[in-house]
Amino acid sequence: MALYSQPVLEDSLIYWEKQSATYDGVLGGYGSGSLPRVESLGSRKFLLYLLPELSTIPSAARPLKPTQPRRFRALDVGAGIGRVTSDTLLHLVSDVVLLEPVESLIQTALSRGRASAIEPPATNESKLPLQRQKWKGIADGSKSVTFLQGTLQACDPANPMQTATFLGRVGYTPSFPDDDSGFDVIWCQWCLAYMRDVDLVAFLKRSQVALRKEGPGVIVVKENVCSDGEGSVPAVEFDEEDSSVTRSDLHWKKVFRDTGLSLLHEQVQHGLPKGLFMVKMWVSLFLSQV
Repeated sequence: MALYSQPVLEDSLIYWEKQSATYDGVLGGYGSGSLPRVESLGSRKFLLYLLPELSTIPSAARPLKPTQPRRFRALDVGAGIGRVTSDTLLHLVSDVVLLEPVESLIQTALSRGRASAIEPPATNESKLPLQRQKWKGIADGSKSVTFLQGTLQACDPANPMQTATFLGRVGYTPSFPDDDSGFDVIWCQWCLAYMRDVDLVAFLKRSQVALRKEGPGVIVVKENVCSDGEGSVPAVEFDEEDSSVTRSDLHWKKVFRDTGLSLLHEQVQHGLPKGLFMVKMWVSLFLSQV
């Protein structure tokens, strides 16, 4: 049993219902500066390093094929107002399933997606603040986002439509159901801090069977990191305000081992404002896939 305070889901949900459903609100007041663009670019580079086949830019060394062999699919959990979906994932994958428990946040994400479906991008789109930009590929129907409301604690990534409430879908509509086709990427960012260790390990284990069988499917975790304890031991810092925990690097690696994950690559997110926790990205596969 852990000797430190663990998150309480109900307390975390109450906290987030009180926060503004804006970039500033979900990013702790850093939504109007450089952080959103720097952070999303770092995530895109990380994902392209893992899955270079997602690249849409040809090079002399690697000319692109005329068409991608299949649609790539991602699950964005604890997705808030859809910031990671719009700014990171839709630039690289075809279809995203977005899961968020907080009513005000998921409704804002749904409104943003629907607005992108009926209004094509502006000619000066790249100069607009990220929150005002239309979602890539939605208006022309080349990409899609499915909106689900539910908690990670209850979510079964292999059957997300059965373990969360379906709110809608925008963009591309397949000619046949694709809800159980598996995911190429399960993206977990700034949300696992609100899970107890036992629930986190259980969620990651459930994610194993949700990865696309033809692979290589990956689970990406991007979270704040505190310092390890004295003598290089795993450590955790508890925040009473939002009922969250910040885990140290060694604690995260213990979670991955407990889950049966093989850590493939890790990277620090650079370029964030001073005074914040370090942010790290880890990518893992289950040992049976390696």
